[in-house]
Amino acid sequence: MIEEKIASLNILLPVPPKPAGSYIPVTRTGNLVFVSGQIPVKEGKVEFQGKVPTDVSIETAQQAAKLCVINVLAQLRAEIGSLDKVSKIVRVSGFVNSASDFYEQPKIINAASDLLFEIFGEKGKHSRIAVGVASLPLNSTVEIDMIAEVS
Repeated sequence: MIEEKIASLNILLPVPPKPAGSYIPVTRTGNLVFVSGQIPVKEGKVEFQGKVPTDVSIETAQQAAKLCVINVLAQLRAEIGSLDKVSKIVRVSGFVNSASDFYEQPKIINAASDLLFEIFGEKGKHSRIAVGVASLPLNSTVEIDMIAEVS
């Protein structure tokens, strides 16, 4: 059902990339699955780089946030086998590569939250943090991690 919903939105979940550092991309404890931060990588390349709003517009950063969620879901599916096993998106943390005078990070991470709600419905509603940071790995515009409850 969730996989069909994703396909209906013309979203193709990629093969998850290997970690770029000394960590594992997903860890599970009980019925909680923690997905490490994902950046906006597509086909092995960072698609969105730079600071908001000096290098990247809010609208473009929103696209980056959506791509991060797609990569998070790819990692999650690789771990649990099917996204139909997700019973709740618990928490989303969003980090925005921000100019020092930019204060609208929630507008960017809203795009990620809205996509999760569109895919999972009520199960996609979650707690969240949206933080501006001075830089992100590989000069990514956005990084997102997630905690999900699974059956």
